[in-house]
Amino acid sequence: MIYLDNAATTKPSALALKRAEIYNSENFFNPSALYHVGLLAAKEIKVAKENVLRYLGCPNYEVIFTSCGSESDNLAVFGAVKRGVFITSAGEHSAIYKSFLELKNRGKEIYFAPLNPDGAVNVNSLCELVRTHKADFVSVMHVNNETGAINDVNAIGKKLKEINKNIIFHVDGVQAYGKLPFRLSSAIDMYSVSAHKINALKGTGALIKRKNLNVSPIIFGGGQENGVRSGTENVFGIKVFDFASEEHFSSLKDNFDKVSTFNKIFREKLNPDIFTIISSETASPYILCVSASGIRGEVLMHSIEEQGIIVGNGSACSSKNRYSRVIEACGYDAQILDGVIRISFSQENTIEEIEKAVEIVNQTAEKLKRIMK
Repeated sequence: MIYLDNAATTKPSALALKRAEIYNSENFFNPSALYHVGLLAAKEIKVAKENVLRYLGCPNYEVIFTSCGSESDNLAVFGAVKRGVFITSAGEHSAIYKSFLELKNRGKEIYFAPLNPDGAVNVNSLCELVRTHKADFVSVMHVNNETGAINDVNAIGKKLKEINKNIIFHVDGVQAYGKLPFRLSSAIDMYSVSAHKINALKGTGALIKRKNLNVSPIIFGGGQENGVRSGTENVFGIKVFDFASEEHFSSLKDNFDKVSTFNKIFREKLNPDIFTIISSETASPYILCVSASGIRGEVLMHSIEEQGIIVGNGSACSSKNRYSRVIEACGYDAQILDGVIRISFSQENTIEEIEKAVEIVNQTAEKLKRIMK
């Protein structure tokens, strides 16, 4: 099998699992316990938090560990601002998009900024919405999970703060953390990340927030994570995330260059008579969104799966919908929307795998076209 759906999830790092195993076997203690071994577990969580902040270059922030990126997004949306005007983009992950729809159900005023054709937010339109409606909260994703479009979130945050210095700016960084060179600027108030996108485990995420920013909990109980997120911390999952982060950030440039090569091979070798490339040249190299003319994306996806190639057909969180609302918001017509597949790479892939995969994708698409004539 050649796995090319790494934007959906990644294979856990064997080394990170091995290093963290002690927290699942010997040092399994509750980090909220006051006896010595419990305090040692709490110390390991503190070390993991310090490492996250070091990787992002933001010492004046704090880390709240959660169960996933979606929970981190929800905590940001529902915990930071209780009233006012909320603005996001039309291309956000469903964790933000549907949270905004829930805000509307609760009587809040919400607006969606349009996208550019590559899936990036239209910054001028976003800023105009913020000015016109005097926004209190804005959320924009760092890397679009379907097209790979990179939003310059530090620059966007600066523009937003110039409009309203008190605005709260949240960024969904799930597809960027550990993959793109990036330092969190003071213009960003909160930043969401997810462990299983960088070869750690499902069930662990984090919200990085400014220390002086008050965030109300959405989960109540024992008051863990400085009272912001109750529930016994998943020490094993947190340490796997910690070690996987170390692996990614220690080889970030090498991984980026390697994956860029994979992306380039696909771009150059895909049959241009069949495929339209949606992802721009400046998108994250980890994600390549394309559309097969005259072929249902789902049909193509399953056809190449039978030959051992695994790709996605958009966000795994929205896979039940025929058309991607994100690609539709980019302005594409039904023919393009119908044929979308998403190829997403890992540093663990090889050039041989990539060349074989693109060959099979082309051959399968050509065969399907002949059948459908």
